[in-house]
Amino acid sequence: MIVPVGHVEPVPRRIRGYAANLPLLDTVRARYVWLWPGYPQYCIPREDVRDGVLLDEGRSMALRIGRARRLTLRLGSLTRPGAAWEWADDTPGVAGFVSFRWEAVDAWFEEDEQVFVHPRSPYTRVDALRSSRDVRVMLDGAVLADAPSSVMVLETGLPTRYYLDRVHIDWTRMQPTDTVTSCPYKGKTSAYWSVATDAGTYPDLAWAYDFPTRQVTPIAGLVAFYNEQVDIHLDGHLLPRPTAVTRATWERDHPA
Repeated sequence: MIVPVGHVEPVPRRIRGYAANLPLLDTVRARYVWLWPGYPQYCIPREDVRDGVLLDEGRSMALRIGRARRLTLRLGSLTRPGAAWEWADDTPGVAGFVSFRWEAVDAWFEEDEQVFVHPRSPYTRVDALRSSRDVRVMLDGAVLADAPSSVMVLETGLPTRYYLDRVHIDWTRMQPTDTVTSCPYKGKTSAYWSVATDAGTYPDLAWAYDFPTRQVTPIAGLVAFYNEQVDIHLDGHLLPRPTAVTRATWERDHPA
């Protein structure tokens, strides 16, 4: 968490948003603003938002870095109260700009690539590295996976994740679930599994991205486990389970 709350900087990318299958915003002049250290919000020039779709509710909001006017989004038959806010004239760096609740916009794009969950931070790095180090995953003494190699995903603010080929997993202990999650850096999951051991069943401990974002294509079709809830042995050495506050925890406890 290296960016202070209140920091503002230009977004060097075209940002577009759609609601009700219609263009809502399109700008190359957006700015990032950090309302909390984990990741930024987009700020959009008012003139780069579709005309006539933002209605002033006559209410002001006190946010972490200043005051703003609350706005309703009305587009076609769609009405979303509190969908956006316009920053007050005395808010440094973003006065007169508009920010949206992420879920109030149906689809966000940076250039021509869709972005999920929240804007990507320019200070977060994600590397997917092939590794020939042995990885064994265990829980309650049962071996869930024993792989001679992996793809290691190293992501700022999160523990290293080890993505394993499916042939090295004990599928007799894996139970598919309907869970789907999204990540701004990796995309949307295609599968989740609970894990069954002699001691019980643990929900949603493993997942896969069959169609990840271009930046992490090496993990396509591979399976990873939550380090926080299983025992991972790397080259025969037991890794400590992560206990620090991760970015995912921060997002859960600090919603937009």
